[in-house]
Amino acid sequence: MRVVRVSDFDDLVPYAADWDRLAAGHPFRSWAWVSTWWRHYGIGSSGGSTRRLCVLVLLDRSGRPAGIGPWYLDWSPIWGRVLRFLGSGEVCGEYLGVLAEPGAEEGVAVAMASWLAEAEAEEDRWDLAELTSVDAEDPTTSLLLDALRGRGLEAHSRPGPDCWRLRLPPTRDEYLATLSSHRRKKIRDAEKHWLANGRAEFHVVRSPEELPRAQAILIDLHQRRRQSLGETGAFASTRFAAFHRDVMAPMLANGQLMLSWIEIAGRPVAAEYSFNSGGVVYFYQAGWDPESSHVAPGNLARIAGLSHAIAQGCGAFDFLRGDEPYKAQWGASRRATREFRVAAPRASARGRLRLWLAGSVAKRRIRELLRPVPQT
Repeated sequence: MRVVRVSDFDDLVPYAADWDRLAAGHPFRSWAWVSTWWRHYGIGSSGGSTRRLCVLVLLDRSGRPAGIGPWYLDWSPIWGRVLRFLGSGEVCGEYLGVLAEPGAEEGVAVAMASWLAEAEAEEDRWDLAELTSVDAEDPTTSLLLDALRGRGLEAHSRPGPDCWRLRLPPTRDEYLATLSSHRRKKIRDAEKHWLANGRAEFHVVRSPEELPRAQAILIDLHQRRRQSLGETGAFASTRFAAFHRDVMAPMLANGQLMLSWIEIAGRPVAAEYSFNSGGVVYFYQAGWDPESSHVAPGNLARIAGLSHAIAQGCGAFDFLRGDEPYKAQWGASRRATREFRVAAPRASARGRLRLWLAGSVAKRRIRELLRPVPQT
């Protein structure tokens, strides 16, 4: 395979269709997501570090892209030039990874490893690779790590935050049968008192004209809910809010956006922001009115959202990262992620990796010391 290194965004645009083909339906790997992310998070300087594209496009013998390394370089005085996935950081993209044509995973991984191991030109040099939020079942990224180790590069792997995924049966009644009797009763009572009789109305964005109002509802409800808990809320970040306002339109256009809300007496009380791709709903963000807690608006939105997903023929509902107890209560199971860190083949880079590892061990021990002792 021939490796093309792309550092200018305009040179990347012609690969957009191939990018989506290789992303295979993963919303956080899609062209809409990563290209919008770059416009908001990648251009210029952020947090004291300068970012620039470092995307590897692997072309097969016919000149067709067979793999993509969706990366950028993030420079800092301590860690040097750090290679990271596009879409990482504040926006919390999940299931990131190297893109590859089915059947070409090993060839893509070997070619990328060769390029990374031999990157000595000034514009190509990197010190550390920090690849996070990788699906533990993703073959190409794991093969890449094996190939880098095979070339003598020092690499470290550890578990990342667990995601939680719920397998959805074909019908709503089959799903309810998998839950505890207590939860089934709560769901049926909520449906009877609010959803079945129309007192609570479920809305889903279906056209671009509906987007601005739905976005405003989501942001308002999310912020009010988090602030009622003494938190700032995700949308307090103007960059985060602007990114999502922009990315929703192309996600809607390609059929992946699932933005919904619940109204009671014409007043929005809950909203959910998800992506529907490849038969999987990825539940990304939510909000509800803290002044309407007596009707359990979050519960109503979850019931309506799951029912809608089942009616759409979706086979899974992914709650993404975080070990909140409610996810297991709705029937979801853990889905592992991995984090990888690799040092470039230079003594200085290996020193940086060991410094990072020592810091990680120290932080873990501090957390263990500060953990409350169970009462007996």
